Amino acid sequence: MSEAFPDYLDVDYADGEGETPEDYPSIEDKIEKAIEVTKQGLEQYENPAVMWTGGKDSTLTLYFIKEVAERYDLEVPPAVFIDHYQHFDEIMDFVKHWADEWDLDVIWARNEDVGNYVDEHGLEPGDDIEVSGLSEHNQHHIRNILEYEEDTFPFLLDTYVGNHLLKTVALNDTLEEYDIDGVISGVRWDEQEARADETFFSPRHNPDIYPPHDRVQPILQFEESAVWDAFWYFAVPDTVENYPEDGYVPTSDEDLPEGVAQTDIPVSPKYFAGFRSLGSEVSTDKSAEEPAWLQDMENTTERAGRAQDKEDLMERLRDLGYM
Repeated sequence: MSEAFPDYLDVDYADGEGETPEDYPSIEDKIEKAIEVTKQGLEQYENPAVMWTGGKDSTLTLYFIKEVAERYDLEVPPAVFIDHYQHFDEIMDFVKHWADEWDLDVIWARNEDVGNYVDEHGLEPGDDIEVSGLSEHNQHHIRNILEYEEDTFPFLLDTYVGNHLLKTVALNDTLEEYDIDGVISGVRWDEQEARADETFFSPRHNPDIYPPHDRVQPILQFEESAVWDAFWYFAVPDTVENYPEDGYVPTSDEDLPEGVAQTDIPVSPKYFAGFRSLGSEVSTDKSAEEPAWLQDMENTTERAGRAQDKEDLMERLRDLGYM
């Protein structure tokens, strides 16, 4: 990365400070802000990338990036997908399919040292990994960064060590390898308490923790329901042939406009199946039988299908560089 970072930037790190989704009352207000932030992100950073999980938030962010890039003749940056080895097969298929459909350059961020250990020992999620069997790089994170003292840790995503190695280390190593200075991500204020104070341009400049970069966050102002409104009334009609121009909200994967199949729609099939959050195959269950956008978003938790409350874990991981 240029030694001048972040001196070549002209962004307002306080933009969004003290705000909530209520400061953007209509879907049009939210979209207008998303376009503004996305445009700045694509123009200001020398080497941006977009975080893509295959989930609704990052896919909506990717939609805004594609639209803004086309409108203003800008480059679509590569997408970084963190492969933590415990994804639903449908998520991997979805990402590969739409990467091909949208002609995306995907960077597969993996902690290959852990992945190789798992393969060599034939491990399943929940099996123990010997700390001494990993690289010095991973042992440094386990012993010196996390201050973890046990000889083994479980091969599970939703644990402190597992999440850090499989997500945070994989991400930070990728940022360093590809010299990325702006990470465009789909985090939202209402998603988790740990993200409630984020701003649209959020600095991550401490070289002792992560490769210096900024987080660019165009959809902070969207609530869960607004994300789905943006999909069914804007993103899907704009990108899917034969979809009604004024939008349509399906009640199932069989309730789609004539000539449109589920695979034509950039919405993961897991959401049609009742999942509201797409964590990992091991730790995430469907929230209800109906599609995610038809569930009771006012009185239930978006991550209710997760195996545990991850607020404290998320706060600690974000301090170390996770999203």
